[in-house]
Amino acid sequence: MPTLLFTGYPGFLGTELLPRLLRRDPEANAVCVVQPKFAALATERMLASPFASRIRLVEGDITQPNLGIRASIPEVAEVYHLAAVYDLMVSREVGMRVNVDGTRNVLDFAAASPSLRRVHYVSTCYVSGAYDGVFTENDLEKGQTFNNFYEETKYLAELEVRRRGLPATIYRPAVVVGDSTTGATQKFDGPYFVIQWLLRQPRIALLPVAGRPSRYRFNVVPRNFIVDAIETLSARADSLGKTYQLADPEPLTVDETIRAVAVATGRTVIRVPLTKGMAKVALDHVPGVYRLMRIPSAAVDYFVHPTTYDTTNARRDLGQPVPRLRDYLPRLIEFVRAHPEIGSQAMA
Repeated sequence: MPTLLFTGYPGFLGTELLPRLLRRDPEANAVCVVQPKFAALATERMLASPFASRIRLVEGDITQPNLGIRASIPEVAEVYHLAAVYDLMVSREVGMRVNVDGTRNVLDFAAASPSLRRVHYVSTCYVSGAYDGVFTENDLEKGQTFNNFYEETKYLAELEVRRRGLPATIYRPAVVVGDSTTGATQKFDGPYFVIQWLLRQPRIALLPVAGRPSRYRFNVVPRNFIVDAIETLSARADSLGKTYQLADPEPLTVDETIRAVAVATGRTVIRVPLTKGMAKVALDHVPGVYRLMRIPSAAVDYFVHPTTYDTTNARRDLGQPVPRLRDYLPRLIEFVRAHPEIGSQAMA
């Protein structure tokens, strides 16, 4: 029976993806490497799964040699590496330890398995950094600069995956939001910062807007699209060795995104034009601005993002459209209204 080694459980994508993989292959078992602090949550989600008898949780830590695993693991056929620090404000030290060293340790573990068929690595479109132009699925080293240590360390981690020469498939999601059918999500970040800011205001709402919103595009995809895509592509023999940018090939401009959010929240938005620099300085240094808006300055960069993502491989091999943000945005907002207890903190 093939063994799947899985990191990133019980995270946002992993919780949904793992049951799909086990449903697809009735012969497979999964071993999930779980940090001790998430063991209770992982156990709860595992027991709620119809495939609980085929899931084994082992305490470990990807930042440690051998992933910190002391238990015996059967020979691994496939590795699904989802664990990372998904936090725009992450320090370089933490980002390097988790995203880069952690990926190296996962690759070492995979390489030691004689039964290895493939490594499935979840990267991010934003390995592009602030590259100005079209970034293809074959691109990685383009002399780009990075907006934050999250982007830089995910870039370095993907570089490790490519340089090792192991059989691998790389998946690069754009900005991931909740499920397009239910609105469900595990944390409120990215576009949710703007949604929450508007919901805290009366029907006529102020919104600082950086740069030229008609020029830049905001690339958003729902969780179910990402999970569907990885489930489908990971089963294809011809996906081996490919990179897939799981992004919207026709994303809304920032201007269109603001208008769509305004309609879905029932707000008339009065825009306050700012440069990117002014917006970030205000959030970081003007007393009371961040406490009022609750939008981290690192998020501003993604509203003036100069990169366009080519999705040739994904469109050809998936053969399924990306859900349109305008269509499911009301469900995202319904979920935000119904769940004020959810925060923006990443699992790490």
